[in-house]
Amino acid sequence: MAKLDSNPDPGDDGLRVPGDGAASLAPSHARPRRSRGWVWAVLALLVLAGGGWFWFGKPGQDAKQAQQRAPAPNGVPVEVAEARQTDLPIYLNGLGNVQAFNTVIVRSRVDGEITRIAFQEGQVVQEGDLIAQVDPRPYQAALDQARAKKQQSEATLASSRGDLERTRQLAGRGFAPQQQLEQQTSTVGSTTAQIAMDQAAIETAEIQLGFTTIRAPITGRTGVRLVDQGNIVRASDQTGIVEIAQTEPISVLFTAPEQQLPDIARAMGEGPVKVFALSTDGRETLSEGTLSLINNQVDPATGTVRLKATFANKVDRLWPGLSVNTRLLVRTLRGVVSVPEDAIQRGPKDLFVFVAKEDGTAESRTVKVGPFTEGQAVIEDGLRAGERVVTLGQSRLQAGSKLQVLDPKAAKTAANGAPNAPAKTLAR
Repeated sequence: MAKLDSNPDPGDDGLRVPGDGAASLAPSHARPRRSRGWVWAVLALLVLAGGGWFWFGKPGQDAKQAQQRAPAPNGVPVEVAEARQTDLPIYLNGLGNVQAFNTVIVRSRVDGEITRIAFQEGQVVQEGDLIAQVDPRPYQAALDQARAKKQQSEATLASSRGDLERTRQLAGRGFAPQQQLEQQTSTVGSTTAQIAMDQAAIETAEIQLGFTTIRAPITGRTGVRLVDQGNIVRASDQTGIVEIAQTEPISVLFTAPEQQLPDIARAMGEGPVKVFALSTDGRETLSEGTLSLINNQVDPATGTVRLKATFANKVDRLWPGLSVNTRLLVRTLRGVVSVPEDAIQRGPKDLFVFVAKEDGTAESRTVKVGPFTEGQAVIEDGLRAGERVVTLGQSRLQAGSKLQVLDPKAAKTAANGAPNAPAKTLAR
């Protein structure tokens, strides 16, 4: 029997042929080579599996992208609005500050002690109401003295007139010199003048006594009390006792660009011009008034003109110092065609809108646009009343695109890439 060679020649092909012509067994190093082939096959399968997961393992994201790229089966979801023929007011918006119609600092006009404070802080007082009382006794005494002085002068005048009459009789019979008659006449005239001076002193004292009673010069609301009872006040004091602000009516000061001045002046010349005062966020109308003043000059530094509006303010919605938004009604356009300003699109050269046609497709149409106001755009040419324009979803449109008209909420959702919402019929 042939023997197995345990150390074959390296140059051999791996098989030994024995002398009797029978094939010998394969050498031991041929088996590891076959095992390494299977390893490479497994690795290849893993690579193929990883590639498949990479390309097909994100179905949610790729499906969403494919859905966004693919045209909507029922058309592009949009929101539409109808062009209307209406009267459209043109407003000029601005910022303003509320100002009291009149403001008075109540001060004492005489010196003395405050014996009474007759108002409550924040109280609405009427013109003539008592505000405070200054000690009147020194001024009453001065008045009494002036009256007594006048009575004394009147008594002196009566005596002088008697002397004058007697001297005139004696001088007529030659028993009194002419000089004595002239002196008596002068005495009567001087005493008469003194009585007039005494009367003036009485009136002055009465006025001073009247000043001790301090009353409201206007109807308005009082502020913080500046002087307490028991304090000494003087006519020269600048602080005052209290400030009264007239709030019914009340004023609002605001500005407008100088370019708008001709329109404002024309509107004011045609009649009362409405002005609305709104909250600072513009959501609430506080009061309605009328334009009362256009300032007599334009500020060259800012290029604006100051305006003043007056408001009745019966319910005290406006308060001095309050900041407000203002809306001035410049004019009203009669019978114009208007669409929501969201429908207006800007092209390379002109403005245009997408019109929703009767066949359910979009038409790109150039339009001539007038003023914008209150979220509406005036269409001067290119659109008729009753035609419908796209107000949301224009970014996915082109001329001839099929439309799917949604309600406003669904249109906004679809415009953000969400699945299509149920559509409303486009036909009218």
